[in-house]
Amino acid sequence: MAETLERRREGVWIRVTDAPLEVSAADAALRDTRAGAVCVFLGTTRAVTGDRETAELRYEAYGEMALDELERLAGEAAARWPVLHTVLHHRTGVVAPAEASVLVGVSTPHRAEAFEAGRFLIDELKIRVPIWKNEVYEDGETEWVQPGIPDTDGEG
Repeated sequence: MAETLERRREGVWIRVTDAPLEVSAADAALRDTRAGAVCVFLGTTRAVTGDRETAELRYEAYGEMALDELERLAGEAAARWPVLHTVLHHRTGVVAPAEASVLVGVSTPHRAEAFEAGRFLIDELKIRVPIWKNEVYEDGETEWVQPGIPDTDGEG
């Protein structure tokens, strides 16, 4: 049985779950007749990191604290841009290559605002939200990835 923690309030849906991310449900939650832009970012597990093959990623979270920080981020984005709706979902547990581990979505009246707010949210999420990633390589070795370190070759 999937373990899911979530909060929903007007215009904001945050979730930390060990179930696959529901992209179509997130997209539906972002739709608004006032929105001229819906921006959705999916971070996925890549099969190769550097010169090493990745078998899977394992995510752990401090659930309630993660939800609190995701809510703060949604509030900060809404204070900076005219965000109509925000969706912030993150996986926990095992995430195989090509599967999505994080979904960030915003809707705004115009595209520039949606791109800017979405970029802010994913960048800050990776730095501030207490979710940790353990990379498991094909050779059996594992490595904890430090939060907040810029990822220059993909989501990771």
